[in-house]
Amino acid sequence: MVVLGLFPVVVMGADDTKFVFKGCADQKFQDPSDVYTQNLNTLLSTLVSQSSEKTFSTTTSGQDQSAITGAYQCRGDLTTDKCSTCVSKIPKMIEKLCGKSIAARLQLNGCYLEYEVSWFKQVAGTEFLYKVCGSSQETGSEFENKRDTAFSMAEDGVKNGSGLFYTGDYQSLYVLGQCEGDLGANDCGDCLKTAFQRVKEECADSISGQVYLQKCYISYSYYPNGLPNISSSSSPEGKKQHTQRTVAIAVGGLAAFGFVVVCLMCIKSVMKKQRHQHRSSKYDG
Repeated sequence: MVVLGLFPVVVMGADDTKFVFKGCADQKFQDPSDVYTQNLNTLLSTLVSQSSEKTFSTTTSGQDQSAITGAYQCRGDLTTDKCSTCVSKIPKMIEKLCGKSIAARLQLNGCYLEYEVSWFKQVAGTEFLYKVCGSSQETGSEFENKRDTAFSMAEDGVKNGSGLFYTGDYQSLYVLGQCEGDLGANDCGDCLKTAFQRVKEECADSISGQVYLQKCYISYSYYPNGLPNISSSSSPEGKKQHTQRTVAIAVGGLAAFGFVVVCLMCIKSVMKKQRHQHRSSKYDG
């Protein structure tokens, strides 16, 4: 039985390369001839190389039972330079944290990378991986309606051509959605919808939350007293609004979680009490 446990680590800062969570299979390579090790090293090297050209890629190294498939995904607002910087951090981290696991996934603030042997079990793209819920809460139908509207905007946005990365806001509720690069627009919308439903179930009345599924993740933050002025007035208006939305979600993450999952700039923020939790997933036996 393959078991891959998910483990969070709390970190401070807005660095795209900060660690969020890992999943490592308990089962290790049985590799007296080093075939798996060589295939894995080739795979990771190829993925790192590709990250300087595009923000998502998949590849396979090796053949038959020794083949290893892997992928990386960078957050939609990252340039290829920043994507490459993020992805290039992961191979050494995976080696240190997961050793010779037959499957692994490592999530940083700005990107993730995963690999698995060819015979590793397959799961749905909406398989639940990890969640974080803020400690502050807002009760009442007004908050629920705002959150539902913002979630619907995100779902419709990716289905109607905004791409596989979305940031938006509705009446002080900011939302971000990211899908894996091999999803179509409708599948992305469906994945985000599942993630939004899951975060409402898991986080209930929390004013901020995140949910990671196998093929997508979402984050939201609500500011009942309005968003502080955190964007630069010298930025072009369109870029300023986009940055403000992304930073708004990040600030919510700082206040609620004690770590940043998405952020475009360094932000000073007061850290508040947090709670985080993960459950069984593809990575559990």
